[in-house]
Amino acid sequence: MPSLNTDDETKLEYVLRGKDWKVYWLLLKNNRPMSVREVQKALHFSSPSVAHHHLEQLRGLGLLQKEVSSGDYVLVSEVKIGVLRHFVKLGKLLFPRYLFYAVFSTTSYLFYLLVLMQSFTRENLFIAFFGAIILVIFWYETICIWSLRPF
Repeated sequence: MPSLNTDDETKLEYVLRGKDWKVYWLLLKNNRPMSVREVQKALHFSSPSVAHHHLEQLRGLGLLQKEVSSGDYVLVSEVKIGVLRHFVKLGKLLFPRYLFYAVFSTTSYLFYLLVLMQSFTRENLFIAFFGAIILVIFWYETICIWSLRPF
């Protein structure tokens, strides 16, 4: 991942919106070379020329390269701008970073309730209540970030 200065980040955030953002997200998510027609079909563009235009926009920014032999476009540069700052990539999957926090805190909370909490004392109820608030916050943030993905 290249190091971007503030001007580069601003330019990319300005350009990577709308259909360009969807094309970039698709290539990032698929993690393989894609043809113009594959992009057109995956994103339901009206024609291959629309997909070609957006692929060329991204190539002009240095984020894609066009393979000479096949004509497919391949992602060569991953940038963490905008909502991508909140996502973690594992293979072909992109997850909101908060998902890991939410799963870990949910697992810990359930372990506490089912194994460690022996009685309903004031302290245990306080910990249970506080833990529930933490779970709600992490799951809320996860859902909010997830809803920001382009598709």
